[in-house]
Amino acid sequence: MTVLNPTAPAARGSDRLARFWRGRAEDAPWVRPAFLGLLAATGVLYLWNLSASGYANSFYSAAVQAGGESWKAFFFGSLDAANAITVDKPPAALWPMALSVRLFGLGSWQILVPEVLMGVATVGVLYGAVRRRFGAGAGLIAGLVLALTPVAALMFRFNNPDALLALLMTVAAYGVLRALEGGPGAVKWLVGAGAAFGFAFLAKTLQAFLILPPLALVYAVCAPGGLGRRVRDLALAGLALLVSAGWWVALVELWPASSRPYVGGSQSNSFLELTFGYNGLGRINGNETGSVGGGGPGGGAGGGRWGETGIGRMFNDAVGGQVSWLLPAALLLLVAGLVVTRRAPRTDTARSAFLVWGGALLITLAVFSFMAGIFHEYYTIALAPYVAALVGMGASVLWEERTRFAASAALAATAAVTAWWAWTLLGRTPDWLPWLRWTVLVAGLAAALGLLVAGRVDRRLGLAAAGLGLAAGLAGPFAYTLATVDTGHQGSIVTAGPAGGRGPGGFGGRVPGGFGGRMPEGGQGVQGGQTPGGFDGQGQGQRQGQNQGQGQGQGQNRAQGQGQGQSRMPGGAPPQGTPQGMPQGAPQGGFQGSRGERPGFGGGGGMGGLLNGANVGAEAEAALLKDAGSYTWVAATVGAQNAAGYQLATEKPVMAIGGFNGSDPSPTLAQFKQYVAEGRIHYFIGSGEGNGGPGGNSEISTWVAATFGKTTVGSATFYDLTKEK
Repeated sequence: MTVLNPTAPAARGSDRLARFWRGRAEDAPWVRPAFLGLLAATGVLYLWNLSASGYANSFYSAAVQAGGESWKAFFFGSLDAANAITVDKPPAALWPMALSVRLFGLGSWQILVPEVLMGVATVGVLYGAVRRRFGAGAGLIAGLVLALTPVAALMFRFNNPDALLALLMTVAAYGVLRALEGGPGAVKWLVGAGAAFGFAFLAKTLQAFLILPPLALVYAVCAPGGLGRRVRDLALAGLALLVSAGWWVALVELWPASSRPYVGGSQSNSFLELTFGYNGLGRINGNETGSVGGGGPGGGAGGGRWGETGIGRMFNDAVGGQVSWLLPAALLLLVAGLVVTRRAPRTDTARSAFLVWGGALLITLAVFSFMAGIFHEYYTIALAPYVAALVGMGASVLWEERTRFAASAALAATAAVTAWWAWTLLGRTPDWLPWLRWTVLVAGLAAALGLLVAGRVDRRLGLAAAGLGLAAGLAGPFAYTLATVDTGHQGSIVTAGPAGGRGPGGFGGRVPGGFGGRMPEGGQGVQGGQTPGGFDGQGQGQRQGQNQGQGQGQGQNRAQGQGQGQSRMPGGAPPQGTPQGMPQGAPQGGFQGSRGERPGFGGGGGMGGLLNGANVGAEAEAALLKDAGSYTWVAATVGAQNAAGYQLATEKPVMAIGGFNGSDPSPTLAQFKQYVAEGRIHYFIGSGEGNGGPGGNSEISTWVAATFGKTTVGSATFYDLTKEK
């Protein structure tokens, strides 16, 4: 007779849980709990105060809302569920958020939690990549550095494509490193890396290929086996890349243009043009036709509309506090790692790891430093995994060699330089935690002395000095990260860090000022440069009291507008004052993210809603929802951010004429007239700027104003397209 043991399943479950908590048998007992603790702490940190950002970048949130309603919009990345026009990127970064919205409804957490999970996953993948060759301690240091990088804390809580891009780039590097180990399954890892590159392309086009050349070169030179085999493996990985990226591109290009949305950001309704133009070479040479001023070089040696270019760009007042805290350390440790492994065999995996992460860092640094086109500070999240990996690996290698004077001196120099650079960065916010600046410097120098002297003779004293150096090196970015997660971020241009930071912050974000450069002394705002969005802007602002700003802008394409208001302050204070053209008394702060609540948009949709969605009052919302089921689009307005605010408030399709900045040639005046004649659009909402592009958007505005009567709804101008004058 068989005797059943009712406790056996529970016991097996308990065993599995114990094995999960214990990890590998060969690991020290602390390794797996420390790793799981790192992941849990990262998740809690990134989830903290998440809903304060509301819909974050309303441009992408509107596309997420559309994808949650329409599978066609989901596939193409359309801005609205009626599929008028797409975002100016491929849609892969939108898909996780759109699935979340489809499952759980529209809200801040539903949109942003997938980004947080990507951040936790990136920390986990980076830990795995570093620990395989350099040990658990190195992996934990790398993961901790990444988690506490301010720009990472910003973008893994935001809905731009950069979060998915950073995750996939880390996965690709991990796959290449596994392939470099050799063995029967090596080619599978390389093919997986190629697929990761392909999906990364579907997140942010050609930026995904920045690190492809150094990684391919390292594999070609350092992988086991003969040259023919290595070339064959790279060819298979290239095929995987082509398939994983090309299937979507081919479908879009072959799909009849009449039955799909217009490709936003392009001038010829072509995704290939978008890829190699605005999102490709235009980012390098500044010739960005149809966007941010309509083309023409934006930078060049010394600077331009996107800030100063050159080797010091990643360390300047605008960018330094975002990502560069441990960048000098990473560069020093890269050199040290290559020196230590210089006599290793060709296939040495430690040297290959330094070449993989170092090559990725250097090529990304070079492109970001000298690109003349659109550059935002948050792009630097791409550097964060590479910096973190090099810090973890380099510290581990030098620690193992610490009994040699050269290695201990290198560790000491790294600690000292890191402390000095943190002291410098913290000096840019002198009124914010002034004690921290000197504490970091003193602790870092003390750690350097300890590593130089004690680390060579006593392991425990060396560990104490190393711990002090790590704490000193991470104190500054940790403080900046806490300030970042404690504040909501909204709009198209956002930055990490505390109040008083000298970065531009961004319109619709938190800090007033220019693009890519510090706010000049004396309080001048954006001057003589080109503001993003398809119009040239000149502005002056005075930083007084709570940074109240006044600006005037005169735009091309017959656009004129004035705005007055306060930007959201980096300390978490909401904007006070309402830009012209926005509803008075509309909510300014972040919303709680539940369906039915009207969102707030920090920065108030400045510049006619160009850089953030406009606030929508109850009266305007009610007008749009009345008989909404009778129309394909409840409204149309120039610019995607204007449209996004109304669409997110009503959850009904709103046509974004001209795409993101109103300069895409879609729809034409003839197409718009046909839509109106067919009764498919209820209202045209005046943007207050009138900016139109080569596609006839200004002609649409002119025709609407001449043909239909206008009325004021709240403080917005509505034209009822069903009633001619």
